[in-house]
Amino acid sequence: MSKLLSVEFEIFGIVQGVFFRKNAEKQANSLALKGWVKNSSSGTVEGVLEGPSEAVNEMKYWLQHKGSPESRIDQAVFLNEKEIENYTFDNFFIKRS
Repeated sequence: MSKLLSVEFEIFGIVQGVFFRKNAEKQANSLALKGWVKNSSSGTVEGVLEGPSEAVNEMKYWLQHKGSPESRIDQAVFLNEKEIENYTFDNFFIKRS
C-alpha cells in the first residue's frame, strides 16, 4: 500500500472564471483524492490534496500542465508536502470563501 500524502498548492495564471475549480474537483474525485480547492483574493486558485502518493502526483501533474480547457497555467507552487497517517477531509470539494 502506498503512503498517504498531503500537499498544499497555489496555481497562477488565468485560472478564475474558466471552470478551473470545477474541473479540479472532477479530476480529484476521479483519483479518489480528498481536500479542497478555492479561488483566492489575489486571483490564483489554491487548495489542499490528500491521498496515495501516486494519485497526488498525478493530480499535481494535472494542476501544472492541464487544468480546465479555458485556463492558462503560468505557475504551480506546491508547499508543505508531507506524509500523513489519516485523512483530514472526507471528500474533495470546492471551498467557498
